[in-house]
Amino acid sequence: MNIVSWNVNGLRATVKKGALDWLISASPDVLCIQETKVGEDQLSENIRKPEGYVSHFFSSKIKKGYSGVAVYFNEKSKPEKMEYGIGIKKFDEQGRTLTLFYKNFVLVNVYVPNGGSPTADLNYKLEFYDKFLKYIEKLQKKHKNVIFCGDLNVAHEEIDIARPKENKTHIGFLPEERAWIDEVIEHGYIDSFRHFHSEKIGAYTYWDAKTMARDRNVGWRLDYFFVNNEFLKRVKKSEILNDVYGSDHCPILLEIKF
Repeated sequence: MNIVSWNVNGLRATVKKGALDWLISASPDVLCIQETKVGEDQLSENIRKPEGYVSHFFSSKIKKGYSGVAVYFNEKSKPEKMEYGIGIKKFDEQGRTLTLFYKNFVLVNVYVPNGGSPTADLNYKLEFYDKFLKYIEKLQKKHKNVIFCGDLNVAHEEIDIARPKENKTHIGFLPEERAWIDEVIEHGYIDSFRHFHSEKIGAYTYWDAKTMARDRNVGWRLDYFFVNNEFLKRVKKSEILNDVYGSDHCPILLEIKF
């Protein structure tokens, strides 16, 4: 089973750049997207129902053109049920999580707040981190195996950012943000990319578009697939698809087997 996660930074804009053609060509079983910036009712049918896929959206209720997550899956990867949000209004009204329940695992698609906006400042972000970890811990206790993926809006270690020294006081690389990833790992979750590529440098998933940073690979690794330790044996590979364009982020891939 192939699962892809991608912050599209505006679904309609990414579609115009060929995202649906890429989806049909790559044909992942499940595609989790973040930062859709659109309501489902604003989308044409070809975006809501691309060939071979069913989609579900969880969009921001407080501001148009903001936040939002969605999932696309093919018929053989249809979940048994879905859950929208984590049960906390001030987070759920921004459309930040979608959870898919399968027989052998639970898949959570999450878009963590950037932490630098009036609608989601740093305190909001840190509280979201805390509540989200509690949410996935509850899921694991009940369902045993949890995968969570998406834009976590933090580069964990210096190896995950092109210019660590220059960004030590910048949101996305603050000590308190990075400490949350440490806490996640202490709770028994594995950063799947680093499991397979522990020392790989220059491996980023986000580049600032305004400075054309992608051309120079001056990036950040903000997008992750985490799995609980017991599920790691089911993970075949975890990759960054940095040859796919259309957003200021690139997709990431997790391949699992049963």
